[in-house]
Amino acid sequence: MKIAIAGSGALGCGFGYMMQKGGNDVTLLDFWENHINVIKENGLSVTVNGKEDTIIIPIGKPKEINDTFDTIFIFTKSMGLRHMLEEIKHMLTEDTKVVCLLNGLGHANTISEYIPKKNIIMGTTVWTGGLDAPGKTHFMGEGPVEVQNSDENEEEGARQVVKMMADCGLNGVYSPDVHFTTWRKACVNGTMNALCSILDCNIKELFETAQIDELNRGIVSEFSRVAETEGVTLDVEETVNYLKATAEKVGGHYPSMHQDLKNKRPTEIDFLNGVVAKESELKGFEAPYSKQITQLIHAKEDILGIKR
Repeated sequence: MKIAIAGSGALGCGFGYMMQKGGNDVTLLDFWENHINVIKENGLSVTVNGKEDTIIIPIGKPKEINDTFDTIFIFTKSMGLRHMLEEIKHMLTEDTKVVCLLNGLGHANTISEYIPKKNIIMGTTVWTGGLDAPGKTHFMGEGPVEVQNSDENEEEGARQVVKMMADCGLNGVYSPDVHFTTWRKACVNGTMNALCSILDCNIKELFETAQIDELNRGIVSEFSRVAETEGVTLDVEETVNYLKATAEKVGGHYPSMHQDLKNKRPTEIDFLNGVVAKESELKGFEAPYSKQITQLIHAKEDILGIKR
């Protein structure tokens, strides 16, 4: 399969590495010149679950790549989605599948402004990663990557992507309800990402605190109320148990929002707890956890001089 990775940070590089090692024709797309230049000169260094490897892989800014692709995976930050969609227009054919694996909520609406519904595949993943230096990343976990076609008549395209990912060791899974898995993943990020960022700790340390169960239940309850207005049922206790199981898998990992703040980059908080706080207010719900978490993350961005 001829694949482009739109947004080649930690996860994008990890997925690109696994897909190329699995026999696919992969091109990385990014805007960070130093990262691009290092990979062009020295190759991409990736450590997958403790095993380090370096591969030669094409990379460039989207405008520099004059080619079309069978499938484009989007791994930008939420706030960079629209810009990336503008930049990759020339790479699309009438059959190019676009797979969205972004954190956050509401991305399908943005993508549908650029991509026909028949070609949109939405998904989530619990693979984790970190960018250690330009051209050097680590990639951790065992998946899965859950995806579903937006057009109910286009299941075959999504299943082809699932098979490709399964063949590459990425644990691709076809989801009968990706809207549910998107909201559940948002709960992961709305708790682990946000709380680790505020408390300056890793996931293992967070889940060893005496307060974590009460915090998780409070945050998940707010997400659950908003999800229900969109036809998604999130059982609070079941979701809290899912968070515990996920935390055990990733252990001492510092989540992406923590990494963003450390590197003085804007966070995705407005697409997570910020969405829940805003939608709760519009619908007449109380969401004190999500509102305060959003305020605290923005305050931290201000202290660090991060422009939003």
